[in-house]
Amino acid sequence: MSRRQCLHCPWKVGTDPHEIPNGYSEVDHVALISTIAEPGRYLPGPVRVMACHETSPGNELPCIGWLAHQLGPGNNLPLRMAVIRGQIDGGVETVGPQHERFEDTLR
Repeated sequence: MSRRQCLHCPWKVGTDPHEIPNGYSEVDHVALISTIAEPGRYLPGPVRVMACHETSPGNELPCIGWLAHQLGPGNNLPLRMAVIRGQIDGGVETVGPQHERFEDTLR
């Protein structure tokens, strides 16, 4: 069974990240750029994950919108290897149109 994207995921077109429950930090959001691979740009080292805001500290799961983007157009090779090895579950389902770029997740 796949995990479904949450209601307030910033990767969903139309989501205002300022409305994410339990607080929002634009500084923290901008810092997530370190988790973003783009075609032609390799992220060396261990996988850096954008956690879902609905998961609790210590029990974080990857953000579904981030995961779908980075396994698809982002071409995040360390993430792909972690999914192949079974370290990260890639069985996710997005809901609705998604942003094409990380920069679009910020308003």
